[in-house]
Amino acid sequence: MLQWTLQSVSSTQPSPEDVLVVLGLEGTPSGELAGPRFAVLRHRVSASLKDQKEGRSKSAEWIEAEGLRTLAMALPEKIGFDADERLRIGIQEATKLAEQRCPAKVVVLADAIPPERIRLLLEGWWFSSYRFDVYKSKPSPAAAPLTIVVPDDALLLCRSHLEAAEKTLKCTDWVRDAVNEPGSSLPPRAFASRIESLAKSHGLKWRAWGRKELERENCQGLVTVGKGSDHEPVLGVMEYRPRVPGNGGLHLVLVGKGITFDTGGISIKPSDRMWEMKNDMAGAATVAGAIAAIAALEIQLRVSAVVCLAENRPGNASVLPGDIFKARNGTTVMVDNTDAEGRLVLSDGLHEAGLLGATHIVDLATLTGAVVRALGSSIAGIFSNNDAFASMVLASGKAHGEKLWPLPLDAEYRSKLDDPVADLRNVGGAEAGATTAALFLQEFLPKNSAWVHIDIAGTAFATKSWKYWSEGATSFGVRTLVELARRMIA
Repeated sequence: MLQWTLQSVSSTQPSPEDVLVVLGLEGTPSGELAGPRFAVLRHRVSASLKDQKEGRSKSAEWIEAEGLRTLAMALPEKIGFDADERLRIGIQEATKLAEQRCPAKVVVLADAIPPERIRLLLEGWWFSSYRFDVYKSKPSPAAAPLTIVVPDDALLLCRSHLEAAEKTLKCTDWVRDAVNEPGSSLPPRAFASRIESLAKSHGLKWRAWGRKELERENCQGLVTVGKGSDHEPVLGVMEYRPRVPGNGGLHLVLVGKGITFDTGGISIKPSDRMWEMKNDMAGAATVAGAIAAIAALEIQLRVSAVVCLAENRPGNASVLPGDIFKARNGTTVMVDNTDAEGRLVLSDGLHEAGLLGATHIVDLATLTGAVVRALGSSIAGIFSNNDAFASMVLASGKAHGEKLWPLPLDAEYRSKLDDPVADLRNVGGAEAGATTAALFLQEFLPKNSAWVHIDIAGTAFATKSWKYWSEGATSFGVRTLVELARRMIA
């Protein structure tokens, strides 16, 4: 369990066993200890940060003064990162250096940082301190406790910002834990049980359908994908209804792809790094974590989350290339490629969103390799049928360092999905793969709903250390969705 505290400048009494951290904000110290006793320390820290800013010193400096160990580290310009992201990355780098000295705690002097930006320190430290070592015979050492020092008159406001941020951060840990689990440890029913526990702990309504109910409700997307596995597919719904909705008629429905392991089915994937396909349920984990955070923060917006869970593997009953099924909305689909299964399960989830009365829908899915080739591992692609809603989602992501980029939902490419024997096929060829996947999903939208599709195939899972993430799940999208819910009632 990560431990952090907040202190005012006047009450701070650092000990020799601690490590003080002072960050350089454009050469200005992020904070300082007041009083004549610390005059030499203040002078040396300021001089060091100035030298780093002006290039006379290229690295952080350890300063021993007044019996204290202090790390002075400037935050240099980083191409592609705004000031907020540099602060998250900076605190991650600083706390890692500080932990090399085995401190009792890391004390970050932050009284020069505005209260609304204090959460950035907690976020950068929290994300980088995450450990997934339940399968290690010797777990990694826990991160050193963090203390953030702020002005006396801003203590209550900073505490409010940090406590709100912590509620979301705990949900990102839940997402990362789920996505990092091996595929055999978390098949659809086990994943559904884990989501049910999350729902109950946050006072959310939960219901789930297994294979029999899915057959009865004509959820043939999920049934088709799950046919080859001994583990039955599941469609689950979480519902959050605030006591007093802040914007009465709005209902945001989050839909998540939850392929608990994706072999590709009969259209089997190459074996190289196939183990990473345990993360193909990241969309479902993300929407579950996001609605839990929204409930914890008591955001006054009606929100539901639909999770579409299945395991895609070859078996005697597997769907075959060329097979045809009828979706819930009556559309017939020819399965050209069984490795394009995410869009099939989402067809059921998007239809369910309509039955729930969604006014706004966001679906998240590790959907296409095409979006990774287009945008890489740092940016998710988004598609939308509503420019105003898309702009709100983009702004929500930007506010939290989750980069999104709009891609075209061009109707000209819809013909690539035409099929001679069914209403449409599930792939549109080698070109514009992310766009044709989104156009496929659009066929299953309820009428009159504003919709955004976020393809997180590149951003959901880090294949090597990236910014403040270690290798593994990133929980990308949780903070965007929480911020979106805030903005929808603003």
